[in-house]
Amino acid sequence: MVEGARIADLEDVPERGSYLFTVEDAFTNEREVILVPCKTDPGVEAWINNCTHENQRLDRGSGAAMRDGELICPKHGSMFDACSGACDNGEAAGTSLPGVDIAVEDGGVFLTDDNYTYLRGGGVEDDDGPDSTSHIGF
Repeated sequence: MVEGARIADLEDVPERGSYLFTVEDAFTNEREVILVPCKTDPGVEAWINNCTHENQRLDRGSGAAMRDGELICPKHGSMFDACSGACDNGEAAGTSLPGVDIAVEDGGVFLTDDNYTYLRGGGVEDDDGPDSTSHIGF
């Protein structure tokens, strides 16, 4: 039996997109994490929900954009491999997304990372709205 908090059912992770949840680190900081589909076992990976180039959420609450097994940063278009977290293009080239340890057992996804405590499904409440380089303000 896996020791750790159950995050979601494996079937809750969309084929293209992400499942968003919130954790707390040792300093009581809330962090967003995304589960994304991956073609290698266990079929899903977990990453901190931030582009490595700039403080930009990959999943803004409606699922991360994905194409051909890569997560796409909505601000500058850098693409991160969903299985390794590595980026080889755009502003974030040469970096990797920080991973979060998970395990899959009996159709469930569990948080097994000793650095984080599971808080809830969904994101951190934030009223700042999306960040964008667009000339149109919100």
